[in-house]
Amino acid sequence: MIEVIRGWFEKHFSDPQAILLVTILVLGFILVLVWGKILTPVLAGIIIAYILEGLVKRFTQLGLPRFFAFLLTYAIFIAALGLILLGLVPLVISQVSQLITDFPRILNKVQQLILSLPEQYPVFADQEIENMLGSFSTELVSVGQKLLSVSLASAVDAFNILVYLVVVPLLVFFLLKDKEDIVAWTRRFLPENRSLAYSVWKEVDIKMGNYIRGKLLEIVIVGVATFIPLKAMGMNYAATMSLLVGLSVIIPYVGAVAVTIPVAMIAWFQWGASSDFVYTMIAYLVVQFLDGNILVPLLFSEVVNMHPAAIIIAVLFFGGLWGVWGVFFAIPLATLIQAVINSWPSLQKQNV
Repeated sequence: MIEVIRGWFEKHFSDPQAILLVTILVLGFILVLVWGKILTPVLAGIIIAYILEGLVKRFTQLGLPRFFAFLLTYAIFIAALGLILLGLVPLVISQVSQLITDFPRILNKVQQLILSLPEQYPVFADQEIENMLGSFSTELVSVGQKLLSVSLASAVDAFNILVYLVVVPLLVFFLLKDKEDIVAWTRRFLPENRSLAYSVWKEVDIKMGNYIRGKLLEIVIVGVATFIPLKAMGMNYAATMSLLVGLSVIIPYVGAVAVTIPVAMIAWFQWGASSDFVYTMIAYLVVQFLDGNILVPLLFSEVVNMHPAAIIIAVLFFGGLWGVWGVFFAIPLATLIQAVINSWPSLQKQNV
């Protein structure tokens, strides 16, 4: 058994560049896993700067000097951040507070619906209705408690959020401004012969950058496209529901199904089985259809080439490790693993 393991190790890890690549990946994994919470502002700054670097390159391709391209990109970032903080966040907080206030009324409406079932459907026995009402009430109360705890936790973390709002934009500023100096400084610690690591990074950089920027663009487009019909119909909590729908595109396949439930429930609580409910759900489903069949192929047709099962497994695995960040970067991380496998020296020799 030892000889088999030794033979496998020598076959796949005899190349010094392969060892260098594994070392970089393991150190990066340990850094995020062990010090991820402490370094959250730094990691967030690096990710945002990486995303904005694509816009800087676009401006430089149009003929702008890098410094002016950096200033213009950073100004757009600050403007977008201000719009979110001063426009979207207060609106969502107000609607979530209203939802918590309206929760007892929603609970009472559900109870009345369940109690009316024996009259409309005699097949349901009174005891079954009581059991259903008890379990459903327990679940709804639990949801209400979670909403309240989230709001309290948000108040407690307000100071940390304020710190991040100062630290992260500053980090983004310096990371973008001094990007070339930082990259040159980092290269001093790497061996001169790093062609394998460079080829993997080049492939990942193209796919990961395009995926992240495309996903952010999809979130904005889907969120706005959902908000317009919901607001036009006068639906309660339209901004909050639209934000949830926009963020749901982060989780492939599962997100769209999961977010449909709260949208349908809020619409039904407001209008019941009326024409307004039907029109709202039709408009919502049209947005979902256009997203899945037009927008996604347009944005990601050449970015990700993975089986749907592999995508779902990546979302579950990395989401379990790093929560929301893991879910968002599940596909880029899976792309990294795919690029490493495709570039591995011993596997390339087998394919020749």
